[in-house]
Amino acid sequence: MTDLARITVNPEVCGGRPCIRGQRVRVKDILDMLAAGASREQILEDYPYLEDGDISAALSYAATQADHPVLRVA
Repeated sequence: MTDLARITVNPEVCGGRPCIRGQRVRVKDILDMLAAGASREQILEDYPYLEDGDISAALSYAATQADHPVLRVA
């Protein structure tokens, strides 16, 4: 399973927001925890049903979403 394959979007789960493997843990939840200073180990301890690859997937997903074309003004 590639990292991004762990990210699922289902209108029936969390209002269609990107989640981890169909669970009710949003990509944003993981990013918020990391931004608040939580370590991978802390997240995995608090959410034992998550895997380290899920955290990597959330970061990869965020990176692809943040990438956008550069507009040049002529």
